[in-house]
Amino acid sequence: SAVGRGPEVPFSSEAYRISAASRGKELRLTLAPLGPGPPQDLVFRFGMSGSFRLFVDARRFGSWRLGDAWQPGRGPCVLSEYQAFRENVLKNLDDKAFDKPICEALLNQKFFNGIGNYLRAEILYRLKIPPFEKARTVLEALKDQEQARRKKNPSLTLSKKLKLMRENPDLLELCHTVPMEVITAEKLFVDPDHSDNYAAFKNWLQCYLVPGMSSLRDRSGRTVWFQGEPGPMAPKGQTPRKKRAQLKADPEALTPKVTRRASKRHTRAAAKPLKSAEEEEVTDGPRKGRARGRRKATAAPALSEPEGLVKAKRSRRTSARRGRGEA
Repeated sequence: SAVGRGPEVPFSSEAYRISAASRGKELRLTLAPLGPGPPQDLVFRFGMSGSFRLFVDARRFGSWRLGDAWQPGRGPCVLSEYQAFRENVLKNLDDKAFDKPICEALLNQKFFNGIGNYLRAEILYRLKIPPFEKARTVLEALKDQEQARRKKNPSLTLSKKLKLMRENPDLLELCHTVPMEVITAEKLFVDPDHSDNYAAFKNWLQCYLVPGMSSLRDRSGRTVWFQGEPGPMAPKGQTPRKKRAQLKADPEALTPKVTRRASKRHTRAAAKPLKSAEEEEVTDGPRKGRARGRRKATAAPALSEPEGLVKAKRSRRTSARRGRGEA
């Protein structure tokens, strides 16, 4: 690829099969020849924008490498390895990653592999959790709730567990179900051939970039969208900004009506050369039709009476000529 940053792929075959597997924010493609020869694996990491139609990476944030190994340091996938993902978070709450605000912890791919900026906003909004609440505080409470639930209902079947999860989801459950909503409707959301895919995605969003929601930048510079109070760990020196609804352009409002008198004034003003503060003080005083006591330049030097009268008369004569149609 002329723009891609990945290595050349040493694979050639007249006929081959492509299969794919995903894990968190990574995609593994396997190119398997239908004839002789070994298969070739590639693992892709995606950036902030683009699509995998012909691997369109407009901002050049994505990359790939050869082989079948997932990137080290990433935790279990929130979609395909939900139970392992949940256990990985709850058993590691003493990790320093959870000293940070919950909005920042949710972007840590060591524990939340697959969660990005818009997903964290949607998850926290649905649970009414302030984004700058301490992550450990939020998740330890969740751990206590889970232990209490198990003691109360030790023999819950899988179907009953799923029903409870849908009716009263916690943060880790939403890390699974909210991305699943997007995947379930992916034909409408991300299909490049669908004319309303972005409009449908915008309608699905409840918090991210939604008018009326507030935003702050976290410590890594990413914008966090939320509603209500930001939380006790909010960055100091920032004031939450509210997203305003964009009004439709009114063609008439963009073109103000100009009266004939106003038009003449603008034409006359355009023809006049710019004046210094000294000239403004002199010509404003004697000119007829002006209200007395209008603006005066504070730093203008005093003029002698003869010189001031001469300049005033000259200014009036020039204005009269221009008013008669010279402009």
